[in-house]
Amino acid sequence: MGGLALHNYFRSSTSVRVRVALNLKGLDYAYIAHHLRRGEHRGDAYRAVNPQTLVPALELADGSVLTQSLAIIEYLDETRPGAGLLPSDPAARVRVRALADAIAMEIHPTCNTGLVAHVVALTGGGEAVRVAWMQKFIGEGLGAFEKLLDHPSTGRFCHGDTPTIADLCLVPQLYNARRWEADISRLSRVNAIAARCEELPAFRAAYPADPQQSA
Repeated sequence: MGGLALHNYFRSSTSVRVRVALNLKGLDYAYIAHHLRRGEHRGDAYRAVNPQTLVPALELADGSVLTQSLAIIEYLDETRPGAGLLPSDPAARVRVRALADAIAMEIHPTCNTGLVAHVVALTGGGEAVRVAWMQKFIGEGLGAFEKLLDHPSTGRFCHGDTPTIADLCLVPQLYNARRWEADISRLSRVNAIAARCEELPAFRAAYPADPQQSA
């Protein structure tokens, strides 16, 4: 393909994480959209790229494909100069990874669209069940994350005074919280850090809004 190509969906929080990382690194990439609500990611063409049929997937110039958002971000951080998304100190690195995992491994999987659609189908509860489910797990998860930020290493961002992989996970999850109207009004640290991130061009450019695609 001759350069970086990101297979993603505009509203996918995992895709947003990687878009922010690419922007922070100043990397150009081809934007290849797969509309999840229309099932475009389940076709044979994309299955050949990523057998899991999940987004994002990053195609490199040599034709190799990277999957799983946190793995992609760590690869970019290790191979491209620019903003360090993981601290060099081992203790700091494990804290940042733990913060990122608290969202990527705990909140996000429970709110995966496929999982929630299955819950709705099993219960027959319709949209009310979907909304209640999202509000519960996003709200409780971010509430716990707020407590994790009560730490001397928290600064203007989740760890220190520059964005890390933890902030890349937080911002799109907060977008989801707002979308589903989860109660996050009391999460002062979470909201303040997300507001600082959203002031940065790299985050704003990656924000999940695409006029070319419907919800």
